[in-house]
Amino acid sequence: MKLVRIKSVEPLHDFVVKVNFTDETTREINLEPFLRGKVFESLRNNPQAFRAVKVDERMGTIVWENGADIDPDVLYHNLKPAWAEDLSDLCAAQKAEANAPTVSISELEKKFRIR
Repeated sequence: MKLVRIKSVEPLHDFVVKVNFTDETTREINLEPFLRGKVFESLRNNPQAFRAVKVDERMGTIVWENGADIDPDVLYHNLKPAWAEDLSDLCAAQKAEANAPTVSISELEKKFRIR
């Protein structure tokens, strides 16, 4: 399997960019869902800073001056942002916890002969 990286990026409007990949495919991608967390805060709040996006030619990913970057595999394969994966795991854990059987204090006291 050939490793596909980003060849060029062009800001279009809002948080949408045109991305050219090394396999010659081109996509328009809304990066807004990826701009979560402290490192992306200045990019969300400053359109000029966001539009300064460029390609790190050594890594083949998109980067900004503040050190923020987005994994090219995530963009190429339309994967969920990392924060969404974490949120999905949290929601699944909460659902599992909500569906867990419950035991009342009085049942425990009775079972273990407390009191």
